[in-house]
Amino acid sequence: MRVLAAMSGGVDSAVAAARAVAAGHDVVGVHLALSAKPGTLRTGARGCCTVEDARDARRVADILGIPFYVWDFAERFTEDVIEDFVAEYAAGRTPNPCLRCNERIKFEALLDKALALGFDAVCTGHYARLSIVDGSPELRRSADAGKDQSYVLASLTAGQLRHAMFPLGASVKSEVRAEAAARGLAVADKPDSHDICFIPDGDTRAFLTGRLGERPGALVDGETGAVLGRHAGVHGFTVGQRHGLGIDAPAPGGRPRYVLALEPVSGTVRVGPREGLLVREIVGGAPVWPSGRALSGPVACVAQVRAHGGVAPGVASVVDGALTVRLDEGLRGVAPGQTVVVYAGDLVLGSATIGTTR
Repeated sequence: MRVLAAMSGGVDSAVAAARAVAAGHDVVGVHLALSAKPGTLRTGARGCCTVEDARDARRVADILGIPFYVWDFAERFTEDVIEDFVAEYAAGRTPNPCLRCNERIKFEALLDKALALGFDAVCTGHYARLSIVDGSPELRRSADAGKDQSYVLASLTAGQLRHAMFPLGASVKSEVRAEAAARGLAVADKPDSHDICFIPDGDTRAFLTGRLGERPGALVDGETGAVLGRHAGVHGFTVGQRHGLGIDAPAPGGRPRYVLALEPVSGTVRVGPREGLLVREIVGGAPVWPSGRALSGPVACVAQVRAHGGVAPGVASVVDGALTVRLDEGLRGVAPGQTVVVYAGDLVLGSATIGTTR
């Protein structure tokens, strides 16, 4: 097959590309330039998609003996990831930019271009297992539970997954690093990237305030309605947040307060006790079915609402076109805008963007 290997400059995508070459595929490497000002992105141990990453990716391609290109996707990244991130927070929702990048950049923009150029598949260093069974993709959790990335791939369609390759799905991270070292790849010991690549200092609240300005509102006790303080904008908060609320007076009995709800129109941030965060039902719109098959009825599942954590058993079904999950034990800190992914064992059944919770 003709395979386009997306090479971020890290060890995972490097080994994924190496394995595609070793499997006998005709491989071309590509690094995605995602910023019009690459120097403004985070560098070093916390880096992702920087100039130094592009150089690391090129050196790996040279060792593998494959052609290598840098494609400029900065405008698309700005529109589909950064602007979406800002708009979601402004609307009182909590987005996942890494999931959105996989969905709209790597497996929409990149895959579309790859297919137009005659490639058969896009290969990435994601930790997830993928197989085609009777013509339908099956996306499963990685063998390395600590590195599993099936959650951030669960918004991909069956059509996209039929043209995807995840060579690391059956491996654990230590094996990948050892293989990189054995192949003489300088990125073998390169630290993993963390946090959000387009927020250089990691201060999400300051980044959003710089984009949205101050939008003052009230901090309100969710139980009594009493105004407890003021804030500079709902975009500075997420449901489940405990620290940095800016409330001087403690709750009765010294109990900690948490963000329970965000109301962007009125600018209200409602806070209250931890038990107020418990959610028993999740409703998500625009569901995606990676296998191409929607749920035909209620099914026992495990629901996940964050890339790492936020997992609970329940029953998933489709109600009025929405993915509805009734949880056996309940979850805390579930926010509109997050993605809910439902699993049967390690198999991804579907995903949806959370609209409401109860």
